[in-house]
Amino acid sequence: MRAARFSRFGGPEVLQIVDLPDPHPGPGHIRIAVRAAGINPSDWKKRRGLMDEELPQTMGHEAAGIVDELGEGVADVAVGDRVFGFSADATAQAELAVLSHYAPIPPSLDFAGAAALPAAIETATRALDQLGVDSGSTLLVNGASGSVGSAAVQLAVVRGARVIGTASPANHDYLRTLGAEPVAYGAGLVERVRTLASGGVGSAQSGVDLAPGGVDLALDVAGSGVLPELIELAGGAEHVVTVADFAGAQEYGVTFSRGDTGRALHALDDIGELIEAGRFSLRVARTFPLAELAEAHRAGEDGHVRGKLVLLVD
Repeated sequence: MRAARFSRFGGPEVLQIVDLPDPHPGPGHIRIAVRAAGINPSDWKKRRGLMDEELPQTMGHEAAGIVDELGEGVADVAVGDRVFGFSADATAQAELAVLSHYAPIPPSLDFAGAAALPAAIETATRALDQLGVDSGSTLLVNGASGSVGSAAVQLAVVRGARVIGTASPANHDYLRTLGAEPVAYGAGLVERVRTLASGGVGSAQSGVDLAPGGVDLALDVAGSGVLPELIELAGGAEHVVTVADFAGAQEYGVTFSRGDTGRALHALDDIGELIEAGRFSLRVARTFPLAELAEAHRAGEDGHVRGKLVLLVD
């Protein structure tokens, strides 16, 4: 099979499409003929040598496609089914992929839309679970217009939370369509959030005092160095979770949410009903053929993508 791989660390030019042996699923796993695979910031961090030291490395954690082989004990899907899910061995950006966790593709989605889902919805759900977001919460999402941020906004709204989201002014109308109240990031963030929180709906209307900073909880998706501000706004480090700022989390005592400490895999099973009910969507910003993986990395690292980048596999 053809698969994405790199044998040295560096820029997008180190990426290669190589021939590798076809994988086969172990017990409880399935294999799919990949039709689309998601691209994430962790991909270029790994390519730069910022995460894993081993070489060579294959790429890709999420994919969507058609089941073509079943591992021992699998009875919940059949060959020919459309599914999406997580790669068992980080080799989703390939013609074939073994999935360890998977779910049926919602009927209204194509393969690209389904491949965009797993990492974003699992990360967002895990962080919301850790924060304890529920009905009555006022949540601040820092970096709300990206794939994980927009997923967190919508899933928090589904839980009944009031959501304030930071984004550039160009993305404010988009955040409103997701159910968030937008606020610009940058200098003066604390004052802007306090003004919005105290003047809006939610806890203040119910007669309950807002948290000391104006929000109950804060989620950092952007990793933009604002953890001190989020701590101030949420009234303590214990009310803040980051999925993007490991060093800052250590410095300020904030929880850093990471998948290797337990994934929220129930998100894969739960999302279909929300999508079909029109309560959740995740924008695919651009698609690229597998052969143009390097160009996809350049687009992602540029930092101006609203939505998800997805590879299409013939």
